[in-house]
Amino acid sequence: MSNLEDKDIENDFGFVRIIFLYISYGLVILNGKIADFICKLRGQRYLNTPEGYAPLFVEFEYFYQLRMFGRLKHAWDRPICSLPGAWIDVMERSNKHYSERLELTGTTKYCLNLGSYNYLGFAQNSGPVAEKVIDGIKKYGVYSGSTSVEVGFTNAQKQLESTISRFVGKEDAMVFEMGFATNSGSLPALIGKGGLIISDALNHASLATGCKNTGCKVKVFRHNDPKHLEEIIRESIIQGQPKTHRPWTMILIIIEGIYSMEGEVASLPEILAIKKKYNCYLYIDEAHSIGALGKTGRGICDHYQIDPKNIDILMGTFTKSFGSIGGYIAGDKTLIDYLRTTTYGSVYANSMSPVCAIQSLEALRVIMGEDGTNTGKEKLKQLHDNSNYFREKLNEAGFVILGNRDSPVIPLMLYSPNKLSSFSRLCLERNIAVVVVGYPATPLSSPRTRFCISASHTKEDLDWALEQIEEVGIRLNLKAASINYKKPIKN
Repeated sequence: MSNLEDKDIENDFGFVRIIFLYISYGLVILNGKIADFICKLRGQRYLNTPEGYAPLFVEFEYFYQLRMFGRLKHAWDRPICSLPGAWIDVMERSNKHYSERLELTGTTKYCLNLGSYNYLGFAQNSGPVAEKVIDGIKKYGVYSGSTSVEVGFTNAQKQLESTISRFVGKEDAMVFEMGFATNSGSLPALIGKGGLIISDALNHASLATGCKNTGCKVKVFRHNDPKHLEEIIRESIIQGQPKTHRPWTMILIIIEGIYSMEGEVASLPEILAIKKKYNCYLYIDEAHSIGALGKTGRGICDHYQIDPKNIDILMGTFTKSFGSIGGYIAGDKTLIDYLRTTTYGSVYANSMSPVCAIQSLEALRVIMGEDGTNTGKEKLKQLHDNSNYFREKLNEAGFVILGNRDSPVIPLMLYSPNKLSSFSRLCLERNIAVVVVGYPATPLSSPRTRFCISASHTKEDLDWALEQIEEVGIRLNLKAASINYKKPIKN
């Protein structure tokens, strides 16, 4: 396999295309308003507020859902009736008009799965991991019945916390039943009034929610731009807190290992140097990088060969590489002991289902080689080979691809919102299930499809998919965009 150089790709959408983009949005809104006016003349309204009551929600938001998103909604929320493995059964839906609910037709389509987070192929109902899970159901059932601080802390969860802390190279770890809540509920326990959070512009919504929940000052630096990060830190230290200008009680930098919409690996060496220079704390969300990045799957620190002790807080989830649910936070033992009694996810939410804890634990043991086999190493190698091969071939075909080598997240730029629906539909017609992403998850002019590659994909699967995507790309004219390459990012 040839070496495809890591590149941070800046895409030039073009001024003329942006004009036509906004014109097209304007026409869709105008058409929707006309349809609403006709409905009102007929006495039909989709928002009926009782007399004397304030509306429950903004009318335009429902207008957007019905008249704009409604035209594209068949590209999302597609139900499946199989394991989320390399191939899945997609349940087909239809409606007579975009304003109507999509109804199941009773038929299914057997599709290559290029959208699930099944990075290491642990989404399975047979094999050693599945057998241990079945045994766990017989022993524990499927419900924890309480919070971790009461009577819901099972032995399975205890073993998982011990193993994940060893895996990521930290003293201790605690497990949560939901990945989103790991961030949104834990950040308020880490920092409060008088503190400063400096967050990457493209951090996940769970991090943004957690930052809001802290109540402290939040500043944003340009995506993966260490230079801008340092400028913000220096200015913040000089200015101090708003109004009082007192020194910040602490400064917390928040980044991700792999950015889920970009497929890009964080510039950790540069950010770590800045963190040490200004005595800041560093929090890394490894939802997409743990179990997928690095020779041993230990995430971004493994990728860059950086000692995890240099990172203050490592967060990750079990929903991607481990085929389970939930998340974890790993750090020094004193920090974890403090979080166990202060974070919302530990005090108020039920603990992780013991069955899911066993799934995560057994998958982790396979990755670490503690099951006595080389299956974990083979899965990691297969994932990296598949990801790099697929990325390289798409790049050679002339598509605009974002991200870095070894990242299993591979975004292909579509640019125009009307191509979101078309790309998804044409791929489904060719028996390929994909995920398309648009505003507000991405900038208005940067809709994309996001391929998620798995170790369970074969080279034959990927070659066949590349042929089909090539045909769709030609039909939708996806290779016409110009690209400007910035300085390559080194591994």
